[in-house]
Amino acid sequence: MKRLVILGAGGHGQTVADVAEQTGLFSEIIFLDDNSELASGKCSEYKLFIDDNTVVYPAFGNNEARLNWEEEFLNNEVKLAKIIHPTAYISPKAEIADGCVVFPNAIINTDTKIERACIINCGAIVDHGCVVEKGVHIGPGAIVKAENRVPKCMKLDAGEVIKLREYPL
Repeated sequence: MKRLVILGAGGHGQTVADVAEQTGLFSEIIFLDDNSELASGKCSEYKLFIDDNTVVYPAFGNNEARLNWEEEFLNNEVKLAKIIHPTAYISPKAEIADGCVVFPNAIINTDTKIERACIINCGAIVDHGCVVEKGVHIGPGAIVKAENRVPKCMKLDAGEVIKLREYPL
């Protein structure tokens, strides 16, 4: 089992920790945050909490900040976590990059690629043949219909629908 370090102890970070606990994959979950009593240290101190058995997830709702932190980690050879709730459906033919979180009851269909630093929130659906570029947040209940390329760092609000081929591949 791995240790998980979560940067950001706010609402998103705590929800990510809850999902991580439910996966049963992590022996320990540690928060780093510049302004939280839940934190074991500041975000900038992350290197003090890293070893060969540690993965990291930057739990920031700001898409660009999340992506920038992931780039920082990769540049320093820090492993990114991939956290997928047990009730999410992920097609065996879908690809999800490290550095992503998939929340309860989300669906990611066949031949879909989810790039780094993405959030696929509760009940969201990403249909077949899509590419979700780096840093995207697909809100609760949002739907990405088939054959779309969701642009880098885009935020889809709760319940929003991207129609078929609205952002062509």
